[in-house]
Amino acid sequence: MRIAITGATGFVGRTLVTLALAAGHEVQALTRRLQPPRGGLTWVEGALDRADTLAVLAGGADAVIHVAGVVNAPDRAGFAAGNVDGTAAMLHASHAAGVRRFVHVSSLAAREPGLSDYGWSKAAAEALVTACPLDWVMLRPPGVYGPGDTEFLDLFRLARWHLAIAPGGRISLIEVSDLGRLLLALATGAPDARATYEADDGAAKGWSHSEFARAIGDAVGKRVAALPVPKLALMMAARADMALRGGQAKLTLDRARYIAHPDWTIDPVRRPPPALWKPQVATPQGLAATASWYRAQGLL
Repeated sequence: MRIAITGATGFVGRTLVTLALAAGHEVQALTRRLQPPRGGLTWVEGALDRADTLAVLAGGADAVIHVAGVVNAPDRAGFAAGNVDGTAAMLHASHAAGVRRFVHVSSLAAREPGLSDYGWSKAAAEALVTACPLDWVMLRPPGVYGPGDTEFLDLFRLARWHLAIAPGGRISLIEVSDLGRLLLALATGAPDARATYEADDGAAKGWSHSEFARAIGDAVGKRVAALPVPKLALMMAARADMALRGGQAKLTLDRARYIAHPDWTIDPVRRPPPALWKPQVATPQGLAATASWYRAQGLL
């Protein structure tokens, strides 16, 4: 198949492109800057706010996998531009190009649109997808980790000092290659059209933050003490991170509100059919591989 991919230069997108090429698909991928050539891959220089380049990206594609999105922004307008307007533009280009299937990468945050600007923007994007005339499928990933990620790096670094932060509640997780394989299955297989899926590592009840912290400690060879972090402390830490790192802050107020929510586990009823996809990477194995990648890059 010929697959068009947005967000192809990001963490999830890079893995997805590699998996698609390895499976023998032709890939058209959006990029803002010049990229090195690869066999079977056509780079389309452009952006989600440039309709002319989106027309080129979607042209001739059998399926579009819309991975691109904004996870950190200074205000609601920033999330709206990246997640709502960008999705609307990609839907329009895909419909005009006669794309057969549109796979939209959403987030569990869309279930709680009143909790954060990020969640609001992902819910608004979902509404656009559900209203479109395309043959669409949506996926709400939980926390995505794996080699190539930097969002979880601070937690690995903290574990080296035998420490971890542990907000209340539970989370689900998925390793990036498992996520990539699922996105390909949704684009190329025969899942139900107009369905919204949630997927994880297969853990029946997800992970408490303390369990996840101890698993990261195991991955770096340290026994960690998980420190409970109430919502107020998270908000204070977010203000400090924003003051210290400004636009590079990992813990913003918006993200702190998201983290403080007690339940970010997937709905098991929304799991993809086992005949279509099953997770292959157990989280302890995936965390160990992530720690090895960090060390190889000189990050840990």
